[in-house]
Amino acid sequence: MADTKNTNAREQDLAASAASQTIVVKLGTSVLTGGTLKLDRAHMVELVRQCAMLRRQGHKVIIVTSGAIAAGREHLGYPELPKTMASKQLLAAVGQGRLIQEWETLFGIYGINIGQMLLTRADLNDRERYLNARDMIVALLDNGIVPVVNENDAVATTEIKVGDNDNLSALVGILGGADKLLLMTDQPGLFTADPRSNPDAELIREVHTIDETLRKLAGGSVGGLGTGGMATKLQAADVARRAGIEVIIAAGRRPDVIIELAEGKSVGTRFLPLESPLESRKRWILAGPPPAGDIVIDDGAVTAVQQRGSSLLAKGITMVKGDFERGEVVRIFDKDNNLLARGICRYSSVDMVKIAGKHSQEIHQVLGYEYGHVAIHRDDMVVI
Repeated sequence: MADTKNTNAREQDLAASAASQTIVVKLGTSVLTGGTLKLDRAHMVELVRQCAMLRRQGHKVIIVTSGAIAAGREHLGYPELPKTMASKQLLAAVGQGRLIQEWETLFGIYGINIGQMLLTRADLNDRERYLNARDMIVALLDNGIVPVVNENDAVATTEIKVGDNDNLSALVGILGGADKLLLMTDQPGLFTADPRSNPDAELIREVHTIDETLRKLAGGSVGGLGTGGMATKLQAADVARRAGIEVIIAAGRRPDVIIELAEGKSVGTRFLPLESPLESRKRWILAGPPPAGDIVIDDGAVTAVQQRGSSLLAKGITMVKGDFERGEVVRIFDKDNNLLARGICRYSSVDMVKIAGKHSQEIHQVLGYEYGHVAIHRDDMVVI
């Protein structure tokens, strides 16, 4: 009875702590194995329980999971293999299916569906593939599905190296428009010195600036099971906070750590975001790349964009100028050639010409596919 009361009280506290957030939980191999040679399924259940509690409070959760190679090694009975890239890929190919099966089973206990996403840096460096990945992760979240993301180690080459999933989690946070990135590790956070050798080392609670002094404090991987160390977590934190994402490094085996961090409690090392994700995105739109083309819109669309804060629909487009690809920045003009806004287009210039003046529900019929019902989303637009 006491446990039930504590759980209910915790859920009430969590509900009151913040509005709905998108939270990326990055789980390193050391967290998932507890320093052993196999997955610690009992602890994985505990991690899933915490994520399920966040979901019940209206938060969206994204899992970035390590452990495919460890799972493959366990499934094959810990074979003696040469220390080559091919051996790592072999273990990843065997283990990835086992790992995702474990997550599917554990989340299924709470009636939660998951969707697997396997990414490499190549998927995120190419504009079209980046947008496709972003659309997929947003679609999963919007439909109540937990994305479970891992690097596609079975086909990657240079990507299998120190820090991939730390840095990948930062990029996934940007893809999913995350508010928080929780880097779960085998350490309580970042210290003023190596706590394994210096008893006077103190936990750094909050970081405002990542500089060379801070980077020198970061050490390497301890257990030899994973590929990331504290230095790569600093890299990930630097990327994510520049995109407006709050980052916390904390011990993944601390009881209720995910819930505590969602509540905003002072646990681990917290890296403050430089600005909100939306502000960061709009600054980039306004001052970033030169526009690749122009769009002219009718009076109705002008009113919707300027006065109602609406997205730009294809119906309001009267003219398309220039040659641009999906995901590039374009300028938006009224019929009198007054500059109204800049925005990131959902469709290429070729597609824009075809759907200009069409209703949103006609886009799929005209193109044979669609990337959403708007030409430029309000979050991807800056009104001048």
